[in-house]
Amino acid sequence: MFRLNLKIAFRNLWKNKSYTLINIAGLSIGMAGCILIFLFISYQLSFDQRYKNKDRIYRVVSHAYYAGGEEFDRGVPLPLAPAMRNDFGMLEQVAALEGSWGMIKVKDSKGNVKIKIQDKAFYVAPDFFRIFDYEWLQGNPEQALKEPNTVALSKETAERFFGDWHQAVGQTINYQNNKDLRVTGVFADMPENNSNVIKIAISYVSFENRNQKKWGSISSSSECYVLLKPGVTIADLERPKALFLKKYYVEKTIAKPDHLFQPLDEIHIDERFSNFSGKITSKSELFGLTAIGVLLLITACINFINLATAQAVGRSKEVGVRKVMGSGKKQLMIQFLTETMLLTFVALLLACAITEIALPGMSALFNEKITFNLLERPVIFVFITCMVLFAGFLSGFYPAMVMSGFSPALAIKNKVNIGHGGGLLRKVLVVVQFAITIVLVTGTLVILMQMKFMREKPLGFNSSAVALVTIPTDSVSRQKFEILKNRVKGEPGVLAVSLCNNGPSADDNTNNAFAFDGTKEADFQANTKIVDEDYLKTFGLQLVAGRYLSQRKSDTIHEFVVNETLLRKLNVIHPQDAIGKKILFGGLSIPVVGVVKDFNNLNLRASISPIIMGTRNDRFEIMAVKMNVNQIPDVMRNVEKIWYEYYPDHVYSSDFMDDKINKYYESEQVMGTLFNVFALVIIFISFIGLFGLISFVATQRTKEMAIRKVLGATVFELVSMLNMTFVFLILIANLIAWPVAYIFIQKWLSGYAYRIELSIWPFAAAMFISLMITLVTVSFRSYKTAKTNPVDALKYE
Repeated sequence: MFRLNLKIAFRNLWKNKSYTLINIAGLSIGMAGCILIFLFISYQLSFDQRYKNKDRIYRVVSHAYYAGGEEFDRGVPLPLAPAMRNDFGMLEQVAALEGSWGMIKVKDSKGNVKIKIQDKAFYVAPDFFRIFDYEWLQGNPEQALKEPNTVALSKETAERFFGDWHQAVGQTINYQNNKDLRVTGVFADMPENNSNVIKIAISYVSFENRNQKKWGSISSSSECYVLLKPGVTIADLERPKALFLKKYYVEKTIAKPDHLFQPLDEIHIDERFSNFSGKITSKSELFGLTAIGVLLLITACINFINLATAQAVGRSKEVGVRKVMGSGKKQLMIQFLTETMLLTFVALLLACAITEIALPGMSALFNEKITFNLLERPVIFVFITCMVLFAGFLSGFYPAMVMSGFSPALAIKNKVNIGHGGGLLRKVLVVVQFAITIVLVTGTLVILMQMKFMREKPLGFNSSAVALVTIPTDSVSRQKFEILKNRVKGEPGVLAVSLCNNGPSADDNTNNAFAFDGTKEADFQANTKIVDEDYLKTFGLQLVAGRYLSQRKSDTIHEFVVNETLLRKLNVIHPQDAIGKKILFGGLSIPVVGVVKDFNNLNLRASISPIIMGTRNDRFEIMAVKMNVNQIPDVMRNVEKIWYEYYPDHVYSSDFMDDKINKYYESEQVMGTLFNVFALVIIFISFIGLFGLISFVATQRTKEMAIRKVLGATVFELVSMLNMTFVFLILIANLIAWPVAYIFIQKWLSGYAYRIELSIWPFAAAMFISLMITLVTVSFRSYKTAKTNPVDALKYE
């Protein structure tokens, strides 16, 4: 019986080739979109999931409460790990992890340097490898990093340094020009879907820092991981944590310190905290993509239902003959569902081909290595099977039920009437389909407007043609800062040069407590920037009161320049009133000599911070070079050449300020591109669905239109009559879509401190697009019907 149903299904699909092709096109595109979205989401959710004890692994993060709000930081104080190891009996393991970026040198057998690179390294304790079960190829994780000045390498890194990873153990590499590290182990390469892709693991006992005993200092490069004992829950740690905080945070501060235990599977999707991989995909983005995938599939299924019901009248005689020959309703439903499942399977094959074609583009868009491999990831096969069954039954059940319920006598005479309920359902489906389209189109337009706003909004400083050149920070290198700066400043095409710890807008900021004008400590922290006297000119900052920092080279700050936001939060109305006032900072009383106009020190999702700027020679990390736009390539070559004259043993690296700012909004750019693509896809699918419904209506009303034409109606009047029905449906779809779109758009925009004012225009544009699609589609199909000779429609009466 199944074989017979399959054969009949093939014949019917082939007989109605146009409907079959339209259905396959809609379903295959919708399913391909769902597969691509599933591949991306499943890849994001696979981060950090390869470890045996993943359900018991947590990262300790910092959380502080202030009068003006709260702050989150993935970093922890350096003494926290040993203190937790001592005070928390419910923890099986505690491990500190310290990220470091430095220069690595590898010598050949003759002692000549063959590799000199800047690379990411980690200071790692053996406890870390008791928590995370890395596969070790050589060496013992318990012993490899026990001694100072030892290092373990990933297989890829060992091969890069020494050619053959089997020969790595026993070799030596130099780190930061001051540490010779002996290789004591090699471990297997970690996959990219990992928040800590460690390739160079240096023994933690080799790590030295002036803040190793300070509880008040937190750096995002210092992380801590814990492994809970079996049966222990996070709730069990709350009481010991309260005692822990009381015991170690004894110094009175404006903030109330706290620590959270972040589950391993949330590190990659919690946007409050970053991680060493630099990859975060927030829960809201994953929910948004999931919603788009579901809407795509539902839209494609609505298409199928509309097209199948439009085709039902044409197949009424077939149903009547089958019923006369003895076929029951159940048998007919199975036949029609078989046709649907067959068509869905063909659409799936085409969807897989589309997925393979589109996957490289999507991988490039997200900058992720996403693969479509059923053997490596069986969950893909499970998803595809469920999707086919869902789409097949959702698309085919209603048409199969309608067609199998035709009266044999009426069906043979071609007088079937699908009925008022069926017509109402189809209208509802069209309204739902276009409401989805309107929501996506409106969202896309708002995202594009917000992105344009962020590109064009003045940031309060000039980021154009400014290169940020990294400079070595050791004591010997610092002696050459001024000579290097003056050499670069004298180059043709260089407009200004400044030494600083970062640009005006940065994703790595330091906040500190302070007191103003002899009063008690402020109830907020200030973003502290270390700059020199040329920072103002290099970045085009505007002075509103007093003067800028004077030229004085010292390892101690001697004067401050502040921004307007800091004064507002201190209730200082006139900037001039702050000049000469003292700021107590780090135990020193330092005068304010100037006030600069506010500039965005973070991205546009966050409001401008209160800022304090001062000069301190031992904290410079960047040389900012402002250039003539027309001479950038020549200037950059000359700067690199000069840089190597002074630091031949180091590695040159630079970045442009504009590029750093653009990276802040990669997430918005990706989501904007996705909304663009999927909005166009859903518009295309909706176009097909509308074509299906107008085909059905035109078929149903052929005789009516013929009679109207005989009675004198013009083609324009007949086309207008059909258009008005669908225009009314689209207007209803807009009324439903607008409040839904408004709620989601407002929620999305609320994540930005600086945002566009939401107006009527995106909603009006979406309505215009939906009406144009409707008028073009309906007019095309109804015009064809209206031009039909009325004799052909009425000759059987």
